Amino acid sequence: MEATKAMIPIVMFICMAVTAFGIYYLRNKENMALIERGINPRESYRKFSSLTYLKYGMLFIGVGLGLLLAYIIDESMPHKGFQVGPDRVALYFSLIGICGGLGLVISYFIERKEMQKHQHKD
Repeated sequence: MEATKAMIPIVMFICMAVTAFGIYYLRNKENMALIERGINPRESYRKFSSLTYLKYGMLFIGVGLGLLLAYIIDESMPHKGFQVGPDRVALYFSLIGICGGLGLVISYFIERKEMQKHQHKD
């Protein structure tokens, strides 16, 4: 039993090292293939735009609002003979998902509106 507990960190370290090596190897192989085709690999990487930051911002705002809304609902509901914490976990997780998804949907509509604005300029 003790030997298996000692093996866990060793196996985890080996797996992480192999994963890091694999990522480095595949990225290098992809860059070499791009260079063979005459493409600069540094230009081909997708750069973050302000709309990407908007998407993440809206997601985190939605998750935060979901947590706040779940807390308000949890505190306002009467507690009739059961524990507060573990019985209402589904409320928190569902509202995090719902509000996070709403944030992404709002972000989508804002991005679509921006893209249409740029298409009409051209």
